Amino acid sequence: MGDPSVYHAVVVIFLEFFAWGLLTTPMLTVLHQTFPQHTFLMNGLIHGVKGILSFLSAPLIGALSDVWGRKSFLLLTVFFTCAPIPLMKISPWWYFAVISMSGVFAVTFSVIFAYVADITAEHERSTAYGLVSATFAASLVTSPAIGAYLSETYGDTLVVILATAISLLDIIFILVVVPESLPEKMRPASWGAPISWEQADPFASLRKVGQDSTVLLICITVFLSYLPEAGQYSSFFLYLRQVQRFSSETVAAFIAVVGILSIVAQTMVLGILMRSIGNKNTILLGLGFQILQLAWYGFGSQPWMMWAAGAVAAMSSITFPAVSAIVSRNADPDQQGVVQGVITGIRGLCNGLGPAFYGFIFYLFHVELTDLDRPSLLIISFSAPLSLFLQSSIIPGPPFLFGACSVLLSLLVALFIPEHSGPGVRPGGYKKHNNGAQSHSHSPPSSGAEGKELLLDGSCGAIWEANTVEHEESL
Repeated sequence: MGDPSVYHAVVVIFLEFFAWGLLTTPMLTVLHQTFPQHTFLMNGLIHGVKGILSFLSAPLIGALSDVWGRKSFLLLTVFFTCAPIPLMKISPWWYFAVISMSGVFAVTFSVIFAYVADITAEHERSTAYGLVSATFAASLVTSPAIGAYLSETYGDTLVVILATAISLLDIIFILVVVPESLPEKMRPASWGAPISWEQADPFASLRKVGQDSTVLLICITVFLSYLPEAGQYSSFFLYLRQVQRFSSETVAAFIAVVGILSIVAQTMVLGILMRSIGNKNTILLGLGFQILQLAWYGFGSQPWMMWAAGAVAAMSSITFPAVSAIVSRNADPDQQGVVQGVITGIRGLCNGLGPAFYGFIFYLFHVELTDLDRPSLLIISFSAPLSLFLQSSIIPGPPFLFGACSVLLSLLVALFIPEHSGPGVRPGGYKKHNNGAQSHSHSPPSSGAEGKELLLDGSCGAIWEANTVEHEESL
């Protein structure tokens, strides 16, 4: 297997989200066929249940991975995240039920970020997190367009089979190729070691977050900024298709261009920003870009405005890698899973609340899917009064403006995040637990001459949050 590297994490993330990206169009079709009334509301409810379960389980998964290692939990999270895929054609009702329940294990990013933290030095982590997030973006550059083309040409069944095969390949890759990243000496004990259930309680974790002002501010920042982002992912392409009158081909091109800009801009720009203006200012800049793009989408009425806002959106995705880097500095090496689990849990909660939030606003404006006869044709129907309102209103996208206000609050909170924590300072809830383990150095494993590759080569920065995301298949 060789030594663990960030590239193992990159492959796992790429395969998982490429498989889900293929299903973007078929999923919309099945969603409408299964829930012809109030489609947006049901979409929000399904992802809401999943997000809440993710929030509840993420700290536990992170804590268990700190004790038992990362590989087994990578296998578990990828398996259950991808388990609903074959059910899309077998039984749509079971498909949506399993999607909701899969939130218990749909925390791949939590384990992946802990895996990366195990094998990188502190100064490398923002770059490493960015590379992982960039891979998420890359997996979504082409997969929705490929899925839409295959669906229109060969039918949804082929797309589901292909996505299932890619998911199986991901599982096999973890089983056969991915090495364990957490050394035995860094674990309290081997299998069967006790863990602190207080540590795995998401609400206890949030209460402990409050004991450290830096982590509390970071968590509030993540919640307020990711809530509108999650909602945006769930409905944005439909918004482009109907309200902005983009053709199916233009929507596919938009996804590809913005994805490429996210990868290129953030792999090159983020590293420069982190070195020149620091972590905190990078976060503030990213939030500023997010406010601008949401406001532009909310007020924009011309296609060129959507493209320009897309370029700004690509820049706004620099925020989460910088946030993850700050979080990792406030945790001991054997607590990375717990800390990243809490952050991922908050994002999981947003993955549930965000689509529900956007769906409710669309519902207030009587927006529903009514015609999905052709996989490549995504059409939204408006009631007559709303249609007239949209044609004359200066606010074509009200949910995006609500999102911009939320991110503005996030930016105001982030202003109070200190640039540097004092030496040796750890959040009260994330100090190394005492369970009889042998003491070990608090320094992350060095990736030097022993054969582990250094990520920080001066030419690469870090990139897109992913979105997600765990967009965790919430397109």
